[in-house]
Amino acid sequence: TLASVRLAREMGCQVVSNPELNAETLVDAISDFEVLVVRSTKVSAAVIAASKALSLIIRAGAGVNTIDLDAASQRGIHVTNCPGKNTEAVAELAIGLMIAADRRIPHAGADLAKGAWKKGEYGKACGLKGRTLGVIGLGNIGQAVIDRAKGLEMEVIAWSRSLTPEAAKAMGVARAESPLEIAAKADVVSLHVAYSKSTTHHLINAEFLASMKKGAILINTARGEVVDTAALKDAIREKGLRVGLDVFENEPKGSTDVFADQELAEIAICTPHIGASTDQASEAIADETVRIVQTFIDTGMPANVVNVRLQAATTH
Repeated sequence: TLASVRLAREMGCQVVSNPELNAETLVDAISDFEVLVVRSTKVSAAVIAASKALSLIIRAGAGVNTIDLDAASQRGIHVTNCPGKNTEAVAELAIGLMIAADRRIPHAGADLAKGAWKKGEYGKACGLKGRTLGVIGLGNIGQAVIDRAKGLEMEVIAWSRSLTPEAAKAMGVARAESPLEIAAKADVVSLHVAYSKSTTHHLINAEFLASMKKGAILINTARGEVVDTAALKDAIREKGLRVGLDVFENEPKGSTDVFADQELAEIAICTPHIGASTDQASEAIADETVRIVQTFIDTGMPANVVNVRLQAATTH
């Protein structure tokens, strides 16, 4: 952000800001930079191999699945993130997508823009009060969504691998034994798991979608690869699911690009991965990014190291 650039320059850093770089062009641009700060831009093994002086990669956000951690670790490059700084922004979008899906706000607005007044059609909505929200994943964002859903007087059932009966009781939610139990019981499902190829890839698959109620709502503000897109399209058509998506499989690589899956955009409510993109979140992430850089300059050991191989080096 502009704020982080200004603060870094005030610290005496030489800063080059180029938000138009993507995974391919970054290979040629990385050159002699010592610190790389990225939002959603992929940092591949090729980028890391092309770097001459890189010692720190900062993900200006939480998820680091776009960064090749193994390649960074092999080169002794620390990878850090800014956890919890975009929590409220993503939670707000998740709730917004729920309401938009229930009330079909984008479709109603699009018809009005074409001069079509369809009050009878769009006056049909279930409402969210008293309905059951199923939350899959209970990190900071999942918990923030629960807090906001309670404000809407929704009932909440939750699942995560680490959720104990005692923790669920303290949170004031019902505890599900499995994601499939969430699918069967929830009127609205909101996804907040981290992406892992071995554990959460296509966690939401044909079996899960078949278990959901007809006309239920599915919200994904986590990672696109958590959902099997082909199975989701079938479920939207066959079960009338209402779907809100901010993340997608095979997302475009830049901030401005062509979105290839127009079919999905026509049958679901879609936003272009903007969950963390509020002024409040950007300012918080900027502050944390600068703190990480300052700590690295002062001590040689950055905060929030996520590549396990190098974590021990920063804690001993």
